Amino acid sequence: MRAARNFLIVALVALGFWALPGGQATVNVIVALLSIAFFAAIAFACYRLYREHRFTIDSLEPIQRTILYGAIGLAILTFAASSRLLDSTPGIFVWLALLALAAYGVFWVFQRYRSYD
Repeated sequence: MRAARNFLIVALVALGFWALPGGQATVNVIVALLSIAFFAAIAFACYRLYREHRFTIDSLEPIQRTILYGAIGLAILTFAASSRLLDSTPGIFVWLALLALAAYGVFWVFQRYRSYD
């Protein structure tokens, strides 16, 4: 019963944003604030990961470090261009391909770092 009550409260708030004048603008502001908070949390997590693994990153070979930083930069640029890339069907595939390439770059560096050559 408690879950139904909570769902009803969320549904009424959503109905208010949908029906009241200026509701769409309010929703846009809320979504923008949540997006900023989400990316700030990701940036803080990346900062903490860097601080914890600074020696490991510095001990990578130069090509591995270059690929790692390039993959992270590619992911950041892809997220920055999301609004333009996600407007069309080919753009969605380009967006997914760029993120897959960035993920593969990080995976490649991790695999090379863990191998015993």
